Amino acid sequence: MKTIDDFNFENKKALVRVDFNVPLDADFNVTDATRIEAAKPTIIKILEDGGSAVLMSHLGRPKGEARDDMSLKHLVAKASEIIGVQVKFVDKSIGRKAEEAVASLEPGEVLLLENLRFHAEEEKGDEAFAEQLSKLGDIYVNDAFGTAHRAHASTTVVAKYFGQNKCFGYLLAKEIEAIKKVMETGEKPVTAILGGSKVSSKITIIENILDKVDHLIIGGGMTYTFIKAQGGKIGDSICEDDKQELALSILKEAEAKGVKVHLPVDVIAADDFNNDAETQITPVNEIPDGWQGLDAGPKTLENFKEVILQSKTILWNGPIGVFEMETFSKGTIAIGKFIEEATKNGAFSLVGGGDSVAAVKQFGFENKVSYVSTGGGAMLESLEGKTLPGIAAILA
Repeated sequence: MKTIDDFNFENKKALVRVDFNVPLDADFNVTDATRIEAAKPTIIKILEDGGSAVLMSHLGRPKGEARDDMSLKHLVAKASEIIGVQVKFVDKSIGRKAEEAVASLEPGEVLLLENLRFHAEEEKGDEAFAEQLSKLGDIYVNDAFGTAHRAHASTTVVAKYFGQNKCFGYLLAKEIEAIKKVMETGEKPVTAILGGSKVSSKITIIENILDKVDHLIIGGGMTYTFIKAQGGKIGDSICEDDKQELALSILKEAEAKGVKVHLPVDVIAADDFNNDAETQITPVNEIPDGWQGLDAGPKTLENFKEVILQSKTILWNGPIGVFEMETFSKGTIAIGKFIEEATKNGAFSLVGGGDSVAAVKQFGFENKVSYVSTGGGAMLESLEGKTLPGIAAILA
């Protein structure tokens, strides 16, 4: 696996695919700069070698239309502040103007190209568009894990125009390594904690990880599909009735493979889906009619704690309750604390997938776990066992 450390960028121009798809407020201020910060080490390595960096990214979904509200010019001030170098900007991503801006770059300078998705050819993986992009650098560096599952011009197709002069940036290399630790090289026992509302969105992950884990903790809304399938009463809790057979087959398959499945035994049930609802603790399979399970109960959390603290490798994907409401956030916070403690004791912990990442950030666990993935869809596809096109392109 070629990484940025395999190259010296002295007097070279690096064409770097970054993921600067960051949220902006109404005044075009960046409200969460995590993705820009994540790209900084790669950019700094290029500059310290004596090279220059040409950054390309998308922002939003302009669908091939040049839109001022999605221009990357709005990111220049924040990117300059984070990288510590005044970032230059060109309002084109291909063509003569972009090529001239690149040609005038001095070693130690950074240039940000305009939003790639102002061209419909980017998402189509257009060869001619990719070839034009390839003229803007000597070495291609892919550091955008968040888009590695898309076969777009800038993430995949462009790589073939660089021969052996292509590599992974630090961020993408770390993502690959983190997933490999969970799926292949992790110290046992390996535990996967899967939450969220639907079994259907996690099926391929469950099927792919059953060969790799020792414990599977199931929480969140998908709990109730499993409980109902086993004959439990779940009141008005969320349930995918058409997935009950599947839930039973997952439990059977796990048993056959020697994987211990841990389901909640009690829940915090509410008489309404709101923060101020009446609540009661009830066995998970005896939720009264008119009530719905919205968080893990105390006995469940004790059981989960025991499993997590004896684990050496931990994957967490999906919250354990409706963490967006304070009343039902305690289970998710408790899981974060258990993982923090296990990590302190030497376990490797990987958190990934939109909602669990949001929870980890919201409750301050970001620096208390081993690794927080920056790529939602890309990480999930990796866990499903798929080879991501953006990764395959560098390995080719």
